[in-house]
Amino acid sequence: MASPNDVEEAVKRLNSHKGVIGMLIINNDGIPIKTTLEPAETVQHAALITHFTAKAKSVIRALDKNNELTFLRIRSRNHEIMIAPDKDYILVVLQNPA
Repeated sequence: MASPNDVEEAVKRLNSHKGVIGMLIINNDGIPIKTTLEPAETVQHAALITHFTAKAKSVIRALDKNNELTFLRIRSRNHEIMIAPDKDYILVVLQNPA
């Protein structure tokens, strides 16, 4: 398991990339563990992305029961959301698509 310092360094590295708006780490219950977003944004993104990720996982399993979701990228005109689900946590990075 990663130490708190390793997690903090990874968060800083992710946020330093050009175009990154923010990131959050949420547990599988939708509770934010670490975030760089404003509190209201954090709560909204955590709830919606947790639900969306669960649905995407079930779609992948329905299509192929031996497969699993490892990464999800959503792009709109204004934002890009990258989601990396793990066994216990979900890493989310928001960035400008340009």
